Amino acid sequence: MSRSTTYLELSQEGGGAHKFYEVTVDSTVVSVRYGRIGAAGQLQTSTFPTAEKAQAAAAKKIGEKVRKGYAPAVRGQRAARPVTRRQVTSAPSTARAVAPVLWRFRTGAAAFGIHIDQDRCWVGNQAGDVYTLGHDGEVLARYQLPDGVKCLVADDFWIYAGCDDGTVYDLSSKLPFAAYEIAASVDIFWLDIHEGVLNVADRNGGLTVIDHEDEFQWSRKSAGGHAWMVRRDDRAVYHGHQRGVTAYHPDGGGERWHTATTGAVLFGWQEDDAVYAGTDRRVVQRLDKETGRIEAVYRCDTVVYSCATAPGGQYVFAGDSASSVYCFAQDGTRLWKLGTGGGSALSMQYHDEKLYLVTTDGSLACIDASDAAIAAAQGGTLPTARDVKSSAGLPTYTPSAAVRTVVSSAAPAGGVIVECVQEGSRLRMRVVSGGYEPEWNVQFPRLMREVGARYVVDALHPASGFYRVRGEIRRLV
Repeated sequence: MSRSTTYLELSQEGGGAHKFYEVTVDSTVVSVRYGRIGAAGQLQTSTFPTAEKAQAAAAKKIGEKVRKGYAPAVRGQRAARPVTRRQVTSAPSTARAVAPVLWRFRTGAAAFGIHIDQDRCWVGNQAGDVYTLGHDGEVLARYQLPDGVKCLVADDFWIYAGCDDGTVYDLSSKLPFAAYEIAASVDIFWLDIHEGVLNVADRNGGLTVIDHEDEFQWSRKSAGGHAWMVRRDDRAVYHGHQRGVTAYHPDGGGERWHTATTGAVLFGWQEDDAVYAGTDRRVVQRLDKETGRIEAVYRCDTVVYSCATAPGGQYVFAGDSASSVYCFAQDGTRLWKLGTGGGSALSMQYHDEKLYLVTTDGSLACIDASDAAIAAAQGGTLPTARDVKSSAGLPTYTPSAAVRTVVSSAAPAGGVIVECVQEGSRLRMRVVSGGYEPEWNVQFPRLMREVGARYVVDALHPASGFYRVRGEIRRLV
């Protein structure tokens, strides 16, 4: 039987949907590619017992999309909608001394994404590269994602990358996969994920909340546009934009408080009891989470691009548009200002007396922020910064909707079996193995779901009324 392809698009005026859906049948194999128009999209491949069953499955998928408004189209005739990439400038530092950089890794493109944990350092850039490094600077692995990385966020064990293609990728397993798909009308600026719930801040000052099933929960429009900050905890979602910070109830999105900051918010950070807003008016402001009251102000010399804190807010750090980094005491007293030695810090994180920066020149830099190292740097004594190189044999991982299959008799010992079931018009994942709540759903990649299919996962962790997968996913045959 010959190979056949059906290509559909759904494009709505006024910033609505702008998506494609392509189904290819080749004998017994059905391949589905979908995503934003102009992007490579995500690919899912399924194999059927006969060519006739493959054709029937493809016809069903196409019919479902046509009923939702998709129509036949020619690939390439519609252009991709523009994606906002943060336009930043970086002037030379006016600091009298340079920070004590221990090592620096150049990723090759401007970088916004950073996450530092006990085991490794993560950096993501606008070329779609995500690298992991040890705390000593050794490059461990590389992920190649389809589009630029806006930010990296952690939610307990899980690490996610929010990309310009409107997809949030889970990087917690060996192979990255699409965990959330954001509507084409949403121009992502920043993300946060809390207990499996995705929170998206966008260009228009909107806030969109998506639950663990990758299904819409609620959205709000704040007073100001260009929302570069979103942080969430159990109490609220904190949304920073051109007119300040607005806190919303996590359930339903009712407004808790709004605080007008000194200038537009360009970056945000949070501790248990406070959120920190870095602004274009040269300040970081600390806001009380319960009331929104401004408790402290940390004054820099130019526009603030990023900020972070030591645990509990003991120290507050800031990076400005002139390639300088600052440290303040909790009450707002400036303790030091030093040059980064390599561009302005677009994101930062403090860990174990080290300050990690990702910069406009695409570098991840590790700064020794101990008192002794800072005092030495202020006196002109610096360590020899190591220029980290990646190995030619570095493992590189790319997203895939494919899943490795194992026969049931060879399923790994200790694995947990889950099954895909039809619930109305939706596909849900439920636990088959004993010892778990049978009515709880399992958070699971939508591209991998197929009615009746069973999978084995390394572990399940309970969240708020559902389970989250940890480790590799394998399909049982």
